[in-house]
Amino acid sequence: MSWSGGKDSAYALWKLQQDPDYVVSRLHTTFGETSKRVGMHGIHESLIEKQAEAIGLPLDKIYYPASGDNQAYEKAMNAYLDKLESEAIYHIAYGDIFLEDLKKYRENQLATRGFEGVFPLWGKDTEVLAEEFINSGFKTLICAADADKIDKAWVGKIFDRDFLTGLTQNIDPCGENGEFHTFCYEGPIFSDSIAVVLKEKISNTYKFENENGIKVEKRYWFQEIALKTT
Repeated sequence: MSWSGGKDSAYALWKLQQDPDYVVSRLHTTFGETSKRVGMHGIHESLIEKQAEAIGLPLDKIYYPASGDNQAYEKAMNAYLDKLESEAIYHIAYGDIFLEDLKKYRENQLATRGFEGVFPLWGKDTEVLAEEFINSGFKTLICAADADKIDKAWVGKIFDRDFLTGLTQNIDPCGENGEFHTFCYEGPIFSDSIAVVLKEKISNTYKFENENGIKVEKRYWFQEIALKTT
């Protein structure tokens, strides 16, 4: 299972655990080589390790360089596929919902190695998924958000019906277009809830080229989250 620590991967994992056709044997997460954090979620690996412990599955950690070089990322993933192949694992599951380009990219990369992608949430109505996630007993925090679309006040808050009600029509209820990201700390996949403390909120700006080759800047809010110590 490709594990980001957020609600979509958590809900996809739960769906697979209830499906007799699948046995989820392990999780894998990609981290920044220097930051030791999950991409745009900004979640530190210590929190992901705690999730895996509460889920009861081994966690494989894959590190990619800070440069964001896609070839370096693919090299790291291919090395990981070697590991899975040695264990006769040929399926990787993802929490993707409707981003066709991303799904196609994943499937193409896997197919070159004889692997197959599994997408438990694919094609589902995101408004329905958001409600199902909440009704199933999952609890998750907004850990990162597009500053142009989500107010700073919501960062660090629980993903609940109040949050969903406050979203404008151009924001997907599951944040599938990257509007926001989450960190899941409680739910039916966990043996115990994960006790965390919220620290500062951080602003960061990223420069990149969009799908039309135009250079743009995007500002994001990040909620610093740490494990609660006794």
